[in-house]
Amino acid sequence: MHLKTCSLLAALCLVPAIHAQGVIDISAFGAKPGSGADATPAVRAALDACRKTKAAKLVFSEGQYDFWPTHASEKYLFVSNNDEGLKRIVFDLSGFNGLEIDGRGARFVFHRGVNPFLLDHSRNITIRNLSIDWKRTFHSEAKIVAVGKDTADLSITDAFPFKLENGLLVFTGEDKEVVPFQNVLEFDPVKRETAYMARDYWTGQNLPATALGPGQVRVRISKFEGTPGNTLVFGAAYRNFPAFTVTDSENFKLLSVSIYHCGAMGVIAQRSRDIDLDHVRVTPAPGSGRVVSITADATHFVNCSGRIVMTNCLFENQKDDATNIHGIYAQITAKLPDGELEAKLVHPQQRGFDFLVAGMKVELVHGPSMITYSEAVVQTVDRRNSEYTRFRLTTPLPAELKVGDAVAAAGPYPDVVIRNCTIRGNRARGLLLGSRGKILIEDNTFHTAGAAILLEGDARYWFEQAGVRDLVIRRNRFEDCNYGVWGKAVIEVAAGIDPKERAHNGYNRNIVVEENLFRQFDTNPIVSAYSVDGLKVRKNRLEKSTAYPARNPGSKPFEITDSVHVEIEDQ
Repeated sequence: MHLKTCSLLAALCLVPAIHAQGVIDISAFGAKPGSGADATPAVRAALDACRKTKAAKLVFSEGQYDFWPTHASEKYLFVSNNDEGLKRIVFDLSGFNGLEIDGRGARFVFHRGVNPFLLDHSRNITIRNLSIDWKRTFHSEAKIVAVGKDTADLSITDAFPFKLENGLLVFTGEDKEVVPFQNVLEFDPVKRETAYMARDYWTGQNLPATALGPGQVRVRISKFEGTPGNTLVFGAAYRNFPAFTVTDSENFKLLSVSIYHCGAMGVIAQRSRDIDLDHVRVTPAPGSGRVVSITADATHFVNCSGRIVMTNCLFENQKDDATNIHGIYAQITAKLPDGELEAKLVHPQQRGFDFLVAGMKVELVHGPSMITYSEAVVQTVDRRNSEYTRFRLTTPLPAELKVGDAVAAAGPYPDVVIRNCTIRGNRARGLLLGSRGKILIEDNTFHTAGAAILLEGDARYWFEQAGVRDLVIRRNRFEDCNYGVWGKAVIEVAAGIDPKERAHNGYNRNIVVEENLFRQFDTNPIVSAYSVDGLKVRKNRLEKSTAYPARNPGSKPFEITDSVHVEIEDQ
């Protein structure tokens, strides 16, 4: 302990010299690339120095830095659409204003359960020129050797250590800890994408297995269908370790960063504004042989505002969508005396989310129809616990308000630009768009197993507020989408609206689809939509492909129902 204290004091004595240009070099705190030592204490000391001296920049050198949770800071975090919990954090940037972290080509390798970056009430933060990976991933992979009735014979490399315990397959980590899984999904290692028409098998962690030889096991999966030579991916059971968690922050830039792996979403931002991602790559680490990059969405934005801009990005092989941009609906559970209301955050991964503050404008929404019937201003907020909140409005309650309806923020909503990005090879869909600001999707390339673009929203299951108001989809390439089971159209406009309530609903509005190229192996719809007010489809090109077997002969290119103000030109 005495030596550590002396080292820290010696490093702090160097602060005046290394601050000549407002720049701190991590090497001054003892972190050396390629040493294999835990760089977490050096990062904490360097960030303390940045706070004290208001340094503008923290720099690293090219090479590998390793980080363990042993000396990481600790906070209990509620992160929307991820799992809450007590988190260990390496780069805790909470409260920082005006800091740039430049990796200068550094490779950050994390070990065990740790969160790389947290921005909490932070402003004007830029992170650039680095990559993120894990020594042992939070998912596991195996080669399918043979398939029998309800069985699969697998070959598993040392990259994914395992054991058989009580007749069950158990994957393990660096310290022999259990690496839990909850599902399996087949990938094509040649095409580097989910296998054609592959589906999730929700096995849970109790997967019966028998040994066949060194690194060889036979697992039992009911009604399993697979192809020998393909890769079976064991999906992570939890979403505990996003690469970048951004909460209640503004003006965050992520530039030239590669996220090779993390145990949740690549970037998750909540209640934040003005976020720019440029040349961000979510992709398996070169040379790793892995077919999966990260274990959930590449990016996700909840109740954000200002501008969300993603340019020149690559989102591939992640286990969920490229992005999801939405708000949150809470369900009204009680009308209390004196005009007070009680609302519940229903979905478990929304619990703890501060969705109401005094003075904010909210909308009241009829649950089955998703129609907003009133807007009001919040007067008081009493958060009872992570699930329930009581609140009052500044005006009398509307007569039509019922228990079971929903409440959500009525703005501000982010303007969104996604330009010159590539989305491919991942499980599920491409872009899930739910902002009511201006949205421009331009000059991107999509090759997704499900819908390339999905407009959703519901107040009955996910409780995600959506409903676009100004969406332009222009000059994109949609290449052989819908080769999987996650959607029926390339562009799908839907919502969790009761079928009896869909006519003349207009939950999504003012959508333009123009000058795009749709290359299709099937005759599945280009656009499927309902409950839309304002849809224009024009000047698009359609090309036939033979990349996959066709399975929907005779389908119509456009399936539009319960919508008004629709204009579709000959394509």
